[in-house]
Parts: sequence; C-alpha cells; structure tokens
Amino acid sequence: MENRRKKVVVGMSGGVDSSVAAWLLKEQGYDVIGVTMQIWQDEERTVQEENGGCCGLGAVEDARKAAWQLGIPHYVMNFKKEFGDHVISYFVDEYVRGRTPNPCIACNRHVKWEALLKRSLDIGADYLATGHYARVERLAGGRYALRKSQAVSKDQTYALYALTQEQLARTLMPAGRYSKEEIRQMAEKIGLDVAKKPDSQEICFIPDHDYAGYIKEHCKRELPQGNFVDRNGNVLGQHKGITHYTVGQRKGLNLSMGRPVFVVEIRKETNEVVIGDEKDVFSDSLTCSDLNWMAVDGLGGGTMEVMAKIRYSHRGAPCVIRDLGDGRVECRFREPQRAVTPGQAVVFYDGEYVVGGGVIQ
Repeated sequence: MENRRKKVVVGMSGGVDSSVAAWLLKEQGYDVIGVTMQIWQDEERTVQEENGGCCGLGAVEDARKAAWQLGIPHYVMNFKKEFGDHVISYFVDEYVRGRTPNPCIACNRHVKWEALLKRSLDIGADYLATGHYARVERLAGGRYALRKSQAVSKDQTYALYALTQEQLARTLMPAGRYSKEEIRQMAEKIGLDVAKKPDSQEICFIPDHDYAGYIKEHCKRELPQGNFVDRNGNVLGQHKGITHYTVGQRKGLNLSMGRPVFVVEIRKETNEVVIGDEKDVFSDSLTCSDLNWMAVDGLGGGTMEVMAKIRYSHRGAPCVIRDLGDGRVECRFREPQRAVTPGQAVVFYDGEYVVGGGVIQ
C-alpha cells in the first residue's frame, strides 16, 4: 500500500466519527496513532459534565477504549493553556464586546490545527486526521480547498473555513466521504462500543447553555444592566447585561410591547440593546475581516459571485463579494438575510468548494 509507513495522528474525541476515521485510515495502510486533547479548565466542572461534550473525562475513556478495540496506540495530550487562551478568552471577550463568537471555529483553527498539528509533526507524523464531515482536495492550480461532505446534512466545512494552506496539506478527513448512517454501520460492523453514542450538540465547555452565567463566573464581576432602546434611541426598558443577548433574539427579552420584537443591534459603547420589528433584523449586505482564502488566493481587488453562509445552520444565499482593499470584503446579497450577526463567520462557496471566509463586522 502506498500509505504504508505514513504516520497519521487522529484526533479522537470519544465519538463514533473520529473512531471510524481512525479505522478507515488503518485499513488504508497508515500507521495510526490516536490522540485525545485534554482541554478542560476545571477538574470539578469536568467531573460534573463527565458524560457530555467532547472535553469531559468520559470522552477520554471512550476514545481510549475505541483505540484499544482498533489496536492502535492512544495518548492524552494537554492543551489546557491553548484552549484557555484561544477559545475561552476569545469567547468571553467577544460577548463582553457585544458580539457573538464561534468557539468551535477558534478551537479548530488554533487548537486542533495549530497546536495539535504542530505537536503531531514534532513526534514524526505526516498528517493530522479528524472525524469531521468534510473533504480536503487539491485543486488544479495547486491550492488546497475544503469540499462539502457527501453527507450534506452533516457538512462541517463552515466550521473549518479558517484552516490555512499549510494545515490543509497535512490534513486527512476520511469521514467526509460517507453518510452518518454509513459511519454508524461501519462502527457496528467492527464492534466499536461508541457505534450508537449520540452526537454532542452543545458548546463543550458550557453544557448547560448558560453563556451569561459562565461569562460572569469567568470575569468574576457582574456585567452592568442597561437600557433596551428602539432604533430612535427611546428607552423601552432595562436589559440584564449585553452578554445575555444576540442579534435576532426574540425570547427572554421580557418586554411588553404588544407585538413580537427582536434584538437588532448591541451597542457596547452605550451598553444599549436595540429592539425592533422582525423586518429590522434583515440585511442585504455585510462587511467581514480576518479573511482566510482556500480555493482562490484572494479577490485581487475584484468581485466574485458566491454562495455565502452566515451561520452554521444557514442554508447559504447567493451574493457578490467585493474586495475593499484594506483586508476587508463586502458581501452583498441578492435578497436580505435574517440576523447578520457581528462576530459570527461568513463562509463563501463556489459549488461544493470553500472559496474562503471571514468574521462579520
């Protein structure tokens, strides 16, 4: 086999996808090593969430057992500092700034594909592999790009748009060629205990979904209350602190307006949460920065027609992106889109391929 003696580190989260990815690579002739990242920050908290998310102790045990069943070595590597610096601090800082972060994208870019890949190469590995539903392909011009998963409903390319060319060149994602059902069937066929383990849904370090409570605990201070205002600045009531809100939110506002109202903007400078009608939540354009390009090497001052996703669950919408020449791109949609949210990622697609993406400003 051409892959014989090629060494690959598989990031094993204790789930069925990464476990089957390890098996597929072993079957292809790779020398496979399983690694689980220790990223939890608080031992006591970890014990409490032992059965949830991808960073609890239960995940380590599930990954270790899967590696044993596959007959591959397994190690736990400590990335507590990297996760704290690049994911938790970023998550808290963005919410305090009145923005809505995407911690999974930050974790993929800075922890899994920066820290873990570097450590994998340091121990002699040729590649890093994960169980993500995406495909890495080298295009005719020599650039690497992500291609959407065969399982369209499970596609995870949105959360991986920030990977660099150097990282993609060293990345394998074997699960991207299969459906979730096929992955589970393979796991059952080879007798993996995790074959029927449910998918993790929540942000791994906040299993109770209480983001504001977590931020308060992390900051060790109470974020101040402030005013709900309409678009003209008229005071409508008092909010609990801007970390409780995101653009497009309707529930939990506790405002008696006689009609449905929504968060349309968060103003950190004045500590105001702007309230409006549903039509006010729609926008036909956005500007993004912190750009990363995949299928193309930038726009070169020009424009390009693409499909753009503005959140993980967004179906994507046709738009024209234009190079603003200062490290930013303007994205103008054919039809207004709901809840364009500062801090979230916008990812551009040309057919099945990721063109690039950035952070919504």
